[in-house]
Amino acid sequence: MRQIFLVLLSLLVVAGADAQSRKERKVLFGSSYNYEIAVLGVGQDGTKVFKVWGYAKKVDDAIVQAKKNAVAACIFRGIPGGNGAAPTPAICRDANAEETHADYFSGFFETGGKYLKYVNLTTDAIPSGQDRLKVKGGYKVGIAIQVLYDNLRRDLEADGIARRLDAGF
Repeated sequence: MRQIFLVLLSLLVVAGADAQSRKERKVLFGSSYNYEIAVLGVGQDGTKVFKVWGYAKKVDDAIVQAKKNAVAACIFRGIPGGNGAAPTPAICRDANAEETHADYFSGFFETGGKYLKYVNLTTDAIPSGQDRLKVKGGYKVGIAIQVLYDNLRRDLEADGIARRLDAGF
């Protein structure tokens, strides 16, 4: 009996060693790199089609946040593969691009900003069912979106934010 107790106690200690504090989880949840993406399939040439989620206190604000997340994922993180689509690397390969070009991106991602130029098609209707979930502090909203990926890459290269693909090493 004592041995079983010691084994269970050691398992609890080991399991608790990797647990995150509430504060750590909150930081990760609020991270600007925390994009939830599900690839829907292959889009037309030069586009990426996927589902992305946004979080906010109001449903409309969550939809806006989801659009920002979609464009930000293309720029900073890349798009995973799935449903016949190959994975796509991030446009800005520099891990510190968001901080390095903070002035550019603050204007780019402001509400109604330039990022909307690359959002071609979305499900703008108020989502329902699994695409609209009430969570603590607001709503989690998922929208299907088509991002004009090639146009986004071309403009970021022209603005000197991203390196051209033919620029070499």
